[in-house]
Amino acid sequence: MYEDELVPVFERAGKIYEFRLMMEFSGENRGYAFVMYTTKEEAQLAIRILNNYEIRPGKFIGVCVSLDNCRLFIGAIPKEKKKEEILDEMKKVTEGVVDVIVYPNATDKTKNRGFAFVEYESHRAAAMARRRLIPGTFQLWGHTIQVDWADPEKEVDEETMQRVKVLYVRNLMISTTEDAIKAEFSKFKPGVVERVKKLRDYAFVHFFNREDAVAAMSVMNGKCIDGASIEVTLAKPVNKESTWRQHLNGQISPSSENLLGFPNKEDGHQKSLGKTASLSVRLNGQHSPNPPEIERCTYPFFPGTKLTPISMYSLKSSHFSSAVMHLDYYCNKNNWAPPEYYLYSTTSQDGKILLVYKIVIPSIANGSQSYFMPDKLCTTLEDAKELAAQFTLLHLDRKHKIVSLSLYRRTWRRTGKKDLTALDRVYP
Repeated sequence: MYEDELVPVFERAGKIYEFRLMMEFSGENRGYAFVMYTTKEEAQLAIRILNNYEIRPGKFIGVCVSLDNCRLFIGAIPKEKKKEEILDEMKKVTEGVVDVIVYPNATDKTKNRGFAFVEYESHRAAAMARRRLIPGTFQLWGHTIQVDWADPEKEVDEETMQRVKVLYVRNLMISTTEDAIKAEFSKFKPGVVERVKKLRDYAFVHFFNREDAVAAMSVMNGKCIDGASIEVTLAKPVNKESTWRQHLNGQISPSSENLLGFPNKEDGHQKSLGKTASLSVRLNGQHSPNPPEIERCTYPFFPGTKLTPISMYSLKSSHFSSAVMHLDYYCNKNNWAPPEYYLYSTTSQDGKILLVYKIVIPSIANGSQSYFMPDKLCTTLEDAKELAAQFTLLHLDRKHKIVSLSLYRRTWRRTGKKDLTALDRVYP
């Protein structure tokens, strides 16, 4: 599939300024492309009409906003280092540093969280810095650091933001209660706060009216609650249909959450400055589109309901939501023996037990790759197994051209390294 087939499809949404189809040296496409339109409205229209579009029979494409990322995540930083020290050090070892974002520790505000975000003047500067720091042997203050792309802040259209009446509050003390937060935010105008939901050291404050939420944000941002200086922003609602994300050379597609407060990895979301550059498109099932979202809910089981015994292998792949189940399913569909899981462990710098699975598929073990093992470690057994299965599926799809994985290629949000909800569980 090449430009002659793709360009006419994307021209349905508007005038194309640039179309970049990423290619292999073999002459085949790499499964994704970037489309730049002349206006933002045309790009948004392309997402609406072409996401999950059936480009060929049984082949669906995924279309989302692509962002030029100018921010790196730097992990394993000594917790006693201050922002100024980290900024000076990053300017010494990389070029184009604009700023460093450091968040205080949840339990000890005099320390940082062990990571920072480094903002660069351009995507190119960030990419060059990442290339220099990525080998894993680079050290700062005697510590081997972790380096990866930071997730850009999800863009939400202005019309949607004008309806938001929920505030995101970060940098709270662990001991601060929901009642205390509600009392503080009600001081400037009693009775305006509907409810408060606190999670660790951040919270969402729901207001009855947007005007009161905006006024409270202006008043409360930078104020102290229980001795901690808080940061307050409008929470950002995200389209729940955006259920996938792909990390491609620093250009990130959206992820799905109910509300984004975005400031840091432990909170559950990274904050990054990214400008809309183009649309990211996955083709041919290689970098596959987001599948139709699986309905995950329960139904009442009435007495007398007729049940029929079936085998899981008689189901469609869309009935499975975990990579472990998908791997077993595809091995069966290809008449391979079931995958074998071998567990290994190590210890992190802070004393945590880290786990990783090696997967062997006996039917193909004599080929070019005898086993599959991801390059990330997890702190829970379930996450380690799921990550290993996902890693194996992606490699099988490329190397063995097994039964189409286009329905599988979901974002495995629970343990992606740059997925902020799982910072404490995934290690390089």
